[in-house]
Amino acid sequence: MPLGIRIFLVYFLFVGLAGWFVLSTVMDEIRPGVRQSTEETLVDTANLLAELLRDDLRGGQIDQSRWQALFQAYGQRQPQAQIGEVSKTSVSHRIYVTNATGKVLLDSSGQAVGQDYSRWNDVYLTLRGQYGARSTREVADDPESSVMYVAAPIKANGQIIGVVAVSKPSRSLQPYIERSQRRLSWFGAGLIGLGLLVGGLLSWWLSGSLRRLTGFAQAVAAGERRPAPQLRGGELGQLAAALEYMRSELEGKAYVERYVHTLTHELKSPLAAIRGAAELLEGEMPAEQRQRFVGNIQSESARLQQLIERLLHLALVEQRQGLEERVPVLLRGLFEEWRQGQAARIQAAGVQLDNQLDAELSVPGEHFLLQQALANLLDNALDFTPAGGLIRCSAAVQGEQLELRLFNQGAAIPDYALPRLTERFYSLPRPASGRKSTGLGLNFVQEVASLHGGSLSLVNVPGGVEVRLRLLRTPGDELVAT
Repeated sequence: MPLGIRIFLVYFLFVGLAGWFVLSTVMDEIRPGVRQSTEETLVDTANLLAELLRDDLRGGQIDQSRWQALFQAYGQRQPQAQIGEVSKTSVSHRIYVTNATGKVLLDSSGQAVGQDYSRWNDVYLTLRGQYGARSTREVADDPESSVMYVAAPIKANGQIIGVVAVSKPSRSLQPYIERSQRRLSWFGAGLIGLGLLVGGLLSWWLSGSLRRLTGFAQAVAAGERRPAPQLRGGELGQLAAALEYMRSELEGKAYVERYVHTLTHELKSPLAAIRGAAELLEGEMPAEQRQRFVGNIQSESARLQQLIERLLHLALVEQRQGLEERVPVLLRGLFEEWRQGQAARIQAAGVQLDNQLDAELSVPGEHFLLQQALANLLDNALDFTPAGGLIRCSAAVQGEQLELRLFNQGAAIPDYALPRLTERFYSLPRPASGRKSTGLGLNFVQEVASLHGGSLSLVNVPGGVEVRLRLLRTPGDELVAT
């Protein structure tokens, strides 16, 4: 299971359980909270009525007709109050009054007058100087029929002479409880959903960053050029920088080891030739033979110099992770620069040049590298083109890439050599001299093409060989300045 999904599942479990626990706890507290708030209001109402009834109850009796008329008028009131989303159109309090023995003297409902309420908790406790309250169901099997009763003592000269009780049915509170629970449910579900969304985005970002780091590490292992991912966030950014530094250090070490080994191997042959010629020159020999050995030393020295220079150029390119500049480079101009520089060789070889590149055709890149790459290709073409042969340079646009095509007349490349021509130090003998080159030119061109987001290929075509150099026409992610 991917790490991002595992992180999200853990986050989902934590947020879901925590949200459910908090929401259920708060939901369970709504009902008792509303009841307690209502009970506090009933306490105030009962104590207010106790003071109003005190003078009328001093003789142990009360004017039932007057108070009953007042209670009836109270019961008929229509408040027309809009409390939040609930409309209150009637009053719901029931009020009854007892004497000091618990006998009901007055009842707003008119049902309990004359009954003995001394055993009901609200009256029983209040007559003994305690806080009297009770909750009784009107229908034994229906919890929604519960009614809250709160009583207050009626006192005269410090003595309890009666009790007034105020009640309120729970069903009148239910709309407020349901509204609060409904709003809280939506609010809680929204918060949980928002939390899960944030968790999902965080998991997606983290897993995406890890995927980019993994892709970068895999690309490095495969020898690809790729800039380190730019990640925001302290630890991930530090990890990306550490991977880039580690890649640089490892590549540098492996690069030096590989090149020291390769250079040592390649230098053995010309150095052996120079040393052998020098030893022979120490003895007596005809002038013609001496001149031949001197020529061998000069040619092998030139070969050494060329090998070292090309190795340095190749090393410079292979260590690059991107271009140092990105400017429009006119391809026709590069061809003409090479033509002027090699005019003597071209004339001596008797080769015909056909430059079909448009004067305005350009690609974004580094001028020096593209110049060196095209010069390497044209030098190879000149070496393998017979006298009177043709070298033609053209281009074609293919989507976001421009394909530079360099054709030269000559013998076809053997099938076994085609896939190896871009290998370092692999070369075919020149037709004119039979000698091989350093075998670094095409490898250099391939590295330059890679830096410019392109590729290099060589194919046999009717009448000769065609080199196809593909380059990006517009800057891409591969062209990252270093």
